[in-house]
Amino acid sequence: MRRKNTKFMFLLAMIVAVSAFLSACGGNGGSTNAQTNKPAESDSGTAANTVKEENTGPDLSEEVKLKMLLVGGKPADYDEVFGELNKLLKEKINATVEAEFLDWSDWTQKYPLKFAANEDFDIAYTANWAFYNDQARKGGFLELNEDLLSTYMPQTWAAMPAVSWEQAKVDGKLYMVPNNNTEVTDKVVLIREDLRKKYNLDPVNSPETYANYVKTIAANESGFNAFGAKPADGWKWHELDQILLEQQNEWNLVDYSMPLAYKLEDASSKVFNVYDTPEFRQLLDYYKDLADNKGWSKNIVNNKNDVWQDIKAGKTGSYAQNLGTVAFNLAEMRRDKPEYEAAIVDLTPDKKKIGAISTQNGMAIHVTSKHVERSLMLIDLLQNDKEIHDLTMYGIAGKHYEPVGDDKYNAGPSAANYTGFSNWGWNSQLNRSDASYPVEADEILAGWQEKVYHFPLETFVFDDSKVKNEVANVGNVMLRYAIPLEYGLIADLDKGQEELNKQLKSAGIDKIQTELQTQIDAFLAALQ
Repeated sequence: MRRKNTKFMFLLAMIVAVSAFLSACGGNGGSTNAQTNKPAESDSGTAANTVKEENTGPDLSEEVKLKMLLVGGKPADYDEVFGELNKLLKEKINATVEAEFLDWSDWTQKYPLKFAANEDFDIAYTANWAFYNDQARKGGFLELNEDLLSTYMPQTWAAMPAVSWEQAKVDGKLYMVPNNNTEVTDKVVLIREDLRKKYNLDPVNSPETYANYVKTIAANESGFNAFGAKPADGWKWHELDQILLEQQNEWNLVDYSMPLAYKLEDASSKVFNVYDTPEFRQLLDYYKDLADNKGWSKNIVNNKNDVWQDIKAGKTGSYAQNLGTVAFNLAEMRRDKPEYEAAIVDLTPDKKKIGAISTQNGMAIHVTSKHVERSLMLIDLLQNDKEIHDLTMYGIAGKHYEPVGDDKYNAGPSAANYTGFSNWGWNSQLNRSDASYPVEADEILAGWQEKVYHFPLETFVFDDSKVKNEVANVGNVMLRYAIPLEYGLIADLDKGQEELNKQLKSAGIDKIQTELQTQIDAFLAALQ
């Protein structure tokens, strides 16, 4: 922090500096960065310029202006909302913040360039899908330690589960303040409940009851697809695979760009090709039965339609997606199409559930920030101060949202003017839920929370730099051979599976598997 330029303050600063130097010479007590909040230097040789006030708490005498990098389009009412935010921040931490927004259309190109150019900003949204591991390893983010977090983020430090901090570590070091709002990644299916009742079918709660639903609807509803998907968007898997292959068998796919997985309960995490398993062969029979019974269109692999819009239009009877998306769609259906009755069904209710790791959303400090303490204090308020959290998550009460009690809300008349960007970076236990959000979705999630399974490789990220060409080739094989096979377009399933695996070998699947296993073994060894 800068000091007022008086002789007394200069002398005091010199005393503190000499004291710190002598302390450093005497050792760190066997704990790296535990006794000081000066972070370790990054790969680029740059360290944040931070000084901690001993015994007196953070020095807030100087007003600072923070800059935050966010992903998504700039909301139309940004100036109004952040104007109100800055009034509160000025009172609470003597700071203001300005946000820069990287639009969804080109954020993946611009985000890394901001770091490569060492641009001047203090805080950045990041996630496991938004350059977190990449920038942590390149030295773009400041390493965080207990001293920094407990001092400048006391509320977050107290509220955050220990496992969330552990999940956010990269190579054993922490660079992110993760969000504090547990998500579950399992998928569910939305069905037309009115059609199930119309044909007096059993409740859908398993692969078998779902198959009966699909085949019955297909046989009796003309001009209607019982199941909808859009493979033509480049997704390399059948839309039901996460449910019927991964969740059903309690496997975890390392990366959806390749068919390599391990069993959740396998302590050694031995990787295998899912396409070369009896479980996959059995699932092909299941899919072929649905396809032969007109459960989906013969042209499904070329479908580019918005499946949800097809369901709303009364053209499709079910689809698979994550719970949150399906729940919002159900609320929309009840609002816009009350003549249809829909329901959320879990086809694997008794299986282990995988929680989204904490790095699904979070905030990090730019390694060049000159205002580390104030930046951390800001994030602490964003997550834990209810007034600030409500404001930055939902906008102006009465305009962008209508509060419903302490934990729910309804959309306000100007809701569309404050939405669409990564304020999820400070998701927390203070999040409100949409008052129209289906109660049954909350009940499903509550039940899932008890079944969330934590496993050693939760935070493992595959580095494909040595096998990039092979990964690309394998992806092409999946699109060309696996997709038609899984959607029942190949008559001879045994030959189809054999050809798929033959092509995968030619594409380099064995090389990828060897490299992946080597990295997994090293990761597990480091945990010992």
